[in-house]
Amino acid sequence: MYKILLVILLVSGFTLAARAQNPTLRDNDTKKDSINRHRDSVSSKPFVPKIKHDEQKYHPDSTHSPHKAVIRSLIVPGLGQLYNHQWWKLPLIYTALGLIGDAYVFNEGYYQEFLALSKYREHGTAPAPGDKYYVDYNLYASQPDQTIYDANNSYRRDRDLSIMGFVAFWGIQVVDAYIAAKFQHSYTMDTDFSLRVDPVILNQNLVAQGFNGPMVPGLKLSLTF
Repeated sequence: MYKILLVILLVSGFTLAARAQNPTLRDNDTKKDSINRHRDSVSSKPFVPKIKHDEQKYHPDSTHSPHKAVIRSLIVPGLGQLYNHQWWKLPLIYTALGLIGDAYVFNEGYYQEFLALSKYREHGTAPAPGDKYYVDYNLYASQPDQTIYDANNSYRRDRDLSIMGFVAFWGIQVVDAYIAAKFQHSYTMDTDFSLRVDPVILNQNLVAQGFNGPMVPGLKLSLTF
């Protein structure tokens, strides 16, 4: 009989202990506690860390217009590159256009000279003393007519090629301005251009003499795009 009562008391004790571990029901919460929980849920916002952009990169800029870059380059060579903040391309553009322009002036001058000489040979006449091509006519007096005609055609061809080259390079710099502006408008570009110079020791005849050959100091240039 005592054993049965002891078992009943132990079971009752475990039941009460297990029930005591249950969480408090929200039915017992006060109105003030509910208002505080609602206020906390409204005022709490997720934290989003700020993204720091790399200063050595062009990030997409929707306000940068490729159309404006093209129009500027069509009007003045290199103006589109300035719009794209690539001023270092201007010396390359104007050096190339200047060389092509110089080739045009050179070939045009000789073309006009041999054109005039060709007309003198064709009509069987000679310039009078003091005329523009009097000295040149006497200089090439011993040359056959075909040589004068060939020189005239050669300088005319080179002049025309100079004109075509000038127009073609103008178009190339327009395309370059458009592509650069398009990348700045839509893509991220790395602008980390750096040049590194390191001293090195060079072996002149590494294959023939092995590592015992003469060593020469030198410099190694590393260009990073």
